[in-house]
Amino acid sequence: MSDQILPAQNVRIVPGGATREDAIRAAGAVLVDTGAVDAAYVDSMLEREGSVSTYMGNWLAIPHGTNEAKDLIRRSAMSLLRYDEPIEWGGEQARFVVGIAGRGDEHLEILSKIAIVFSDEEEVDKLLAAGSSDELVALLSEVNDS
Repeated sequence: MSDQILPAQNVRIVPGGATREDAIRAAGAVLVDTGAVDAAYVDSMLEREGSVSTYMGNWLAIPHGTNEAKDLIRRSAMSLLRYDEPIEWGGEQARFVVGIAGRGDEHLEILSKIAIVFSDEEEVDKLLAAGSSDELVALLSEVNDS
């Protein structure tokens, strides 16, 4: 298993759209499937979203678990799903759903790296245009740099 935070197998280009809840479940399922988190972590992602929206702007939402769910994280990881159709996200439109699981305070570092990339509209346009998971990973390579 790769020690990268965002290996290519954690990236999906999803045809069509989804509901916000389905998108959070899908982002969480990638983290579960790759062994980064216990299945119950996905419920905590939905719980957090119920109390505060994780929409960040520039098509980006970053669902992650509650602080109480920290013990469900086996290792830090993230998933990235790019939807072809915008998702209604609490009055906003999301196309990128980034699931984050960070051990200790690592989620803060991961969040800041993602925020930097998505604050640049040119970078977001490149991410929207990327044709494959590998291309998306390459564009987000800073996330894997420690």
